[in-house]
Amino acid sequence: MADRSKGRVLIIAGSDSGGGAGIQADIKTVSALGGYAMTAVTAITVQNTLGVTDVHPVPPEIVRAQIEAVVGDLGADTWKIGMMGSAAHVRAVMDAWYAVGDGAPVVLDPVMIAKGGASLLEENAIEIIRDELMSVAAIVTPNAPEAEALTGVPVHDLDGQMDAADILVNQLGAWSALVKGGHINGAIIRDVLLTRDGYRVFESPRIETKATHGTGCTLASAIAAYNSKNNEPLEHSVEKARAYLMEAIKQAPGFGQGHQPLGHNWPCKLA
Repeated sequence: MADRSKGRVLIIAGSDSGGGAGIQADIKTVSALGGYAMTAVTAITVQNTLGVTDVHPVPPEIVRAQIEAVVGDLGADTWKIGMMGSAAHVRAVMDAWYAVGDGAPVVLDPVMIAKGGASLLEENAIEIIRDELMSVAAIVTPNAPEAEALTGVPVHDLDGQMDAADILVNQLGAWSALVKGGHINGAIIRDVLLTRDGYRVFESPRIETKATHGTGCTLASAIAAYNSKNNEPLEHSVEKARAYLMEAIKQAPGFGQGHQPLGHNWPCKLA
């Protein structure tokens, strides 16, 4: 198998015209952490901090063509998969991974609903993600509502997070699962990581802020960036990615009237 420590991250996701989430947040994150970001765009969205007003899907065959063009020339150490939109897009991405992925680790962020509430995934695509794509994921990173949709169990507290993680790993076949707790009320945010070695619960104080747009995309991309550069245990990548995300929230520029973007380039300010 090829050396997977060169920092090349293939990002498969939709674009965000406001620059706070999706492909744009992913590129900023991977670049800020010293990786090399490549993309396969699945959809063009019309959005800003106030919400998504339109979505224009890229044809699935063009998504696959982007993936094959990138991997065939530049290679990819880690794949980060975000918004896919439809069952046809999920199938195209999955077929491309089997065809040219060469076993590259997949960080799967099962994007279903935008921060403002707009649906970003068709109902029939959830079944394919759950029953087929999950089994190639090195790590899947759902928030509480996404974990509920994938597992069918309520995720309202720590026990629910652990139950969902158990299903994602031990029944649906992901190598590891990070069930995030940002949607669960409380002064402390708990994210539950389950690997084949067991559970680990990460805790951090909730930051009272409007800068929450793209947090899921950013966290998943940070995990992918650290994993692609260091080829280290995913638990270490998750720990570093959470620290990067917390600081990016604190360093937010304050742009927009709604759910504001993060300060993705904060490490560059320290250089």
